[in-house]
Amino acid sequence: MGIKKVLITAGPTWVAIDKVRVISNIASGETGILLADKLSEQGAKVTLILGPVDRDYRNSKVKVVRFRFFEELRQALKKELKASRYDFIIHSAAVSDFAPQKPIKGKLKSGRPYILKLKTLPKISADIRRFAPTAGLVLFKLESGIKDEELIRRARKTLAASRASLIVANIIEPRYKAFIIDAKRIHSCCGSKKEMAKSLIATLGRGQKEGEDG
Repeated sequence: MGIKKVLITAGPTWVAIDKVRVISNIASGETGILLADKLSEQGAKVTLILGPVDRDYRNSKVKVVRFRFFEELRQALKKELKASRYDFIIHSAAVSDFAPQKPIKGKLKSGRPYILKLKTLPKISADIRRFAPTAGLVLFKLESGIKDEELIRRARKTLAASRASLIVANIIEPRYKAFIIDAKRIHSCCGSKKEMAKSLIATLGRGQKEGEDG
């Protein structure tokens, strides 16, 4: 296999509301963990930057860097990308899009309503491209309640804006479906995370070989 070194992000991210409460999401990190396991089995050197998931993931063949908060993920990525050169970066973490507009000191008192104003957070894919401009970059685009054509259209828009190599456009409701696409081609349509992981690795391997042959 041509893929020698891979960096993967996985899991949810937190942003703080106050000292004890956070905004998060329901991501499990399963996709990134599946990819880390399969790539390491095939001989790749894998670093997994893993968020606050329920399971205690351990794999002696995978370097695991843990994070919880949005800024911790940004700093972990910066550190890894400045220290090492990767063939591919697979950015599957479910990154927070919003954070409270103003930091809240201490702990909000319970028993009363609050209005929480949110601001948008910077795209971590921009950080990745800044620190690893030539690495193959794989992004993930999750949507719900839209048709396949619209899912693919939105994913390609994200692909172009981020200068990624591939994007995995997926829907989880009513059932899991994922398209692995680039700017011109749909490489595969998958009905499970395991199928997607296998197909994505095969697609990356073909792309790496074509690059070496070219």
